[in-house]
Amino acid sequence: MALIQREYGKTSVKVSALGFGAGHIGDPKTDENEVGSLLNQALDSGITLFDTARGYGVSEERIGRHLSYRRGEFVISTKVGYGIDGVPDWTYDCILAGVDRALKVMQTDYIDIVHLHSCTLEILERGDVIRALEQAVRDGKVRAAAYSGENRELQFAVTCGCFGGIQCSVNLCDQRSLVEIIPTAIKNGLGIIAKRPLANSPWRFDERPYGHYCEDYWLRLRQMALPFDIADYHETALRFAAYAPGVCSAIVGSANIGHIKKNIELIEKGPLPAELQRAIYEGFRDADEEWVGLV
Repeated sequence: MALIQREYGKTSVKVSALGFGAGHIGDPKTDENEVGSLLNQALDSGITLFDTARGYGVSEERIGRHLSYRRGEFVISTKVGYGIDGVPDWTYDCILAGVDRALKVMQTDYIDIVHLHSCTLEILERGDVIRALEQAVRDGKVRAAAYSGENRELQFAVTCGCFGGIQCSVNLCDQRSLVEIIPTAIKNGLGIIAKRPLANSPWRFDERPYGHYCEDYWLRLRQMALPFDIADYHETALRFAAYAPGVCSAIVGSANIGHIKKNIELIEKGPLPAELQRAIYEGFRDADEEWVGLV
């Protein structure tokens, strides 16, 4: 299946328009053979970007175990900064050790994209973690240094000149980065990976999901009052994010290869019609009185 491939900013990396979010394979209780089949089928279906992190359970180990023999066919994106035994989190040594650990468990000589995983602005401004990641790039262990996060930290990342890419929330319920962050990222030649492109699927719930991680998105979606049927939300949300300005890849996690193939089919339909795109922008604007947005 010929899934759309895009340049990742000014780097030499190319990524599929739909990426595989590996959080779903991080549970060690999940059957190992099923995980191996899922990863290989996803790659066979055209997905070339596999996004993982130190914090995603055993997902890095499983990518190495089941895909390392096909290393030249796909791009690895991971995240570091914490979780290294005997090394304080968010230090120079932790970043270098995190990269080395990821190389070992994913059975590779290099990692295409390594993100600092949502550290604070204070840590970024201190500079140690950035210098460590830059050193890993110079050493040939990492092809592109990146930052994953939101808010002031993300703004710093797109303007400091130290990163080749970012990962941030882009979805129909969360459009702020499209105006406040991404235009600068595009201007500066950064690759952009959209996380939460389905807004955690709040349309699954008929009633407010109190305490659920998608509660805020559920409330925003109700305020937006979008002009289409609930059956169309999944497709609309995915195509909105995957074709948002500057987005190179939209990351979706799934343990079901049928769902993955369906998502590929949806992305292959192309961008949303202009009138629907405008309605989504207007709906978000109307749900936030302080928002100017894209209309």
